[in-house]
Amino acid sequence: MFTFQENTHFSQALPCTKEAFWEQVRKQSTAWRIDARRAILAAVEASETEGAPALHTWLHSSDYEKFDLKKQNMKKASAREKWAKKTDAEKLKAYTQDLKENLPAFIFSCREFDATETLKGQLFCHRRLKDCHLNGLVMLDIDHVENPMHVWWQLRDNTELMARTKLVHITSSGHGIRVIFTADARLGNLADNQIVFAKTLGYKADKSCIDGTRNSFAPKEEDILYVDDTVFDYYDADFDKEFTEGYRAENTQPLNHRFDEDDEKGRKPEAKAEERPSVVERVTWKGYDIQSLIDQRYADKLPCQKDSNRHNESLKLATDLMLMLDGDKKLVQAIVERQPWVQEIIEERNEDVEQTVESAAKQLAKREETTSIPTPSKVMQTAIEQVTGKTYRELTSDQAAEGAAPSQDTIDRRLQMWGEEIEGLFDDFPLLRDICSGLKKSQYPAALFVAGGVMMTLMTRTWYRFYHRPQQERRLNCSLFIIGHPASNKSAADDIYAVLSAPIAAADKAGKAALNRYKKDTKKKAANKEGQDKPEGIIRIHPARTSNGQLIQDMLNARETIDGKEIQLHMFTFDTELDNSTTLQQGGSWINKQSMELKAFHNEKDGQMYQNSDSPVDEFNVTWNFIYTGTPIALKRKVNERNFGSGLSTRLTVIPMPKTNYEMIGFEDIKAIDWERIERMKAWAYRLDARFGELPYWNIIKRLYEWTKDRMADCADDESEANELMLKRVPYHAINYAAPFIDVRHWNSLEQKGSYWVGEYETDETDWKLCELIARIQYATQQHFFGVLAEKYFNEMDSDVQFSGKRQHQRSVDGYNQLPETFTKEDVMRCFGYDKPDSVSKKIRRLAKNGFIELIDNGDDNGKYRKRLKVML
Repeated sequence: MFTFQENTHFSQALPCTKEAFWEQVRKQSTAWRIDARRAILAAVEASETEGAPALHTWLHSSDYEKFDLKKQNMKKASAREKWAKKTDAEKLKAYTQDLKENLPAFIFSCREFDATETLKGQLFCHRRLKDCHLNGLVMLDIDHVENPMHVWWQLRDNTELMARTKLVHITSSGHGIRVIFTADARLGNLADNQIVFAKTLGYKADKSCIDGTRNSFAPKEEDILYVDDTVFDYYDADFDKEFTEGYRAENTQPLNHRFDEDDEKGRKPEAKAEERPSVVERVTWKGYDIQSLIDQRYADKLPCQKDSNRHNESLKLATDLMLMLDGDKKLVQAIVERQPWVQEIIEERNEDVEQTVESAAKQLAKREETTSIPTPSKVMQTAIEQVTGKTYRELTSDQAAEGAAPSQDTIDRRLQMWGEEIEGLFDDFPLLRDICSGLKKSQYPAALFVAGGVMMTLMTRTWYRFYHRPQQERRLNCSLFIIGHPASNKSAADDIYAVLSAPIAAADKAGKAALNRYKKDTKKKAANKEGQDKPEGIIRIHPARTSNGQLIQDMLNARETIDGKEIQLHMFTFDTELDNSTTLQQGGSWINKQSMELKAFHNEKDGQMYQNSDSPVDEFNVTWNFIYTGTPIALKRKVNERNFGSGLSTRLTVIPMPKTNYEMIGFEDIKAIDWERIERMKAWAYRLDARFGELPYWNIIKRLYEWTKDRMADCADDESEANELMLKRVPYHAINYAAPFIDVRHWNSLEQKGSYWVGEYETDETDWKLCELIARIQYATQQHFFGVLAEKYFNEMDSDVQFSGKRQHQRSVDGYNQLPETFTKEDVMRCFGYDKPDSVSKKIRRLAKNGFIELIDNGDDNGKYRKRLKVML
């Protein structure tokens, strides 16, 4: 019996049955990764003589491009620069290593690992020496041979060796062979058996394979040359009893034999004192003695041979120091080497600390790929706080009290993904294609929302019913901010607005002309002593510089009666500078409009009763849509820690613009203007301006309820009041912005009645796909812009905890992202931290219902589940 990991990055090391073994080697993904790895390695080798064309196919494959994009977007600038300097061949070699490391892996020499408790209190079987139980099987790797079959023929012809052989297969490179055989305790431990077996066969044992917990990456089925079914149940209890304790103490070197002297690549000679990296007497970090932090880190217990894995501890320490000392390998090596317990393992087995530091650098690089702000281990952070009296965040952060903003790289990747989803909807919603024309995919979300905001205002004569208080007629309401740095192409919003708002602007001309005539005539009233009534013409578009009285008067005037039903039309404001409205709000004509901004989202009742003669005395529902573009600084002035409790943030739709990445905007030739596209957009604007009636969206509203309910359950799992707050209004945003596009898609089902278009239709899965995408974007951007503020708000309300800028752990998102591509219920229990099967079943139902996973009902993975998204955002 032996163990395996379905994924070496996060899966437990569990006992491997015969069925599980064949399941892993027969996976299509296993065969694909191995075939791709070999083909790429062959292309790289060929490129040395044939040149770059041999690499062309793989450099332009979609899977490699995703890998390359991930590397380009690594969090650390130095890592990105290092990647950019690599040649195409070097990058493809790195990709082949990634393919290998994502294969399932068998640990042939261990029958099981002790389960230990994680920081979350869950039991987990780690693949590590201190937890291992040997089984008496030995793994021998013979690499870099011209024809692995020659090795197999030699082995097959040796009756004595074959009697001990249990499994033989070609390795993933295609240039190596792996033999699994039974140990002979009389020869010694695993390393002794490797040396003797290899020498008898005429080869040298690989020193790097002496660790009993070494992974053996899965072969594909056709690469298995020989298998004895007894391998799945083999167990030598005497070998286990004799050698396991030594391996747990890291005594893995051969006991009775020596590796050939010319195969000593893995062992470096003892360095002379003057050759070792020098270290200054006192190294400081943020002004504090680094050794004092290390001493506090190990104050409770120093690693020792008897009860601790000293090599693992030296690796953890090196990783922490690499992060804290800006990747200075020589300095880190010197500090690690001077620790007394490290000196012990140097003396005992000539520990290669330089290699330990290299491994630490690789671990840190992997963390930087997936973590926006890597931090030291929790035990090191605790030691830092105990020594300095400050947290690691406080010592390293130069951010304001609101906390560090989420990574721009992260939101840019999301914008690109959402843009790709929007592009996938072009055929079903052709108007989307026209709206996004000429923009980068990462700018598509902003275009969708700006167009949706203007078009829902055109549909001001429509309404729908919501699952909360369905007796109330709901209006399509837009409170939208497009946020980006200067010159990030926010002007695209202005272009979309200028085309789509044409019907309202045209209708406003008469009202504006009448108002200007009135103001001009009032100058003559002193001469003729005659009073004149102010005109009640309809003006709906208002610039930021509009007085309260004028806005309210126009809101009262903007009423129409259609088929006996009175409709109060929406006012609309578009401004290319959010700072403009924020500044005007500080006083004068714009003051106190914030209350109307809050009430506009649900068309809540407002009113005024001022003494001056110019202010109308009346009550009204606030029907006012607005779109602003601005910078992150402007947004921070608008929504910040002081006013967060007003509730404005959850009423806002805030869509970010991506970074420009030093790219020039495309040169547009005046002859290339697509006038037909502009006319199509304008034609739809006029049609939507004539839309009247109740929108038939009840089926979508019911699905939005279930969608929100599932995510509310995730909020409960995460114990996050902040996420609960940001989630509650998401369905309103989803239906508001989706409505115009859905209506256009079903326009042929409507009929013209007089001046207006009316009718009903059945919404379908395609309509839901757009609506659900908008819901996901809204929820994610709420968390991006306001997540930290929301958590500080609840922290201070609940416990007066000082804000540290750290987001709460989102178990639902993290759990999904940790799931392997193909997974079981046990994986869900482990990744999400559940301890009850009933909770697992409910979670699976929610994930499946929301389209995140699907049940596999055929093939080798029948009965398992498959992720439909790479990551949950």
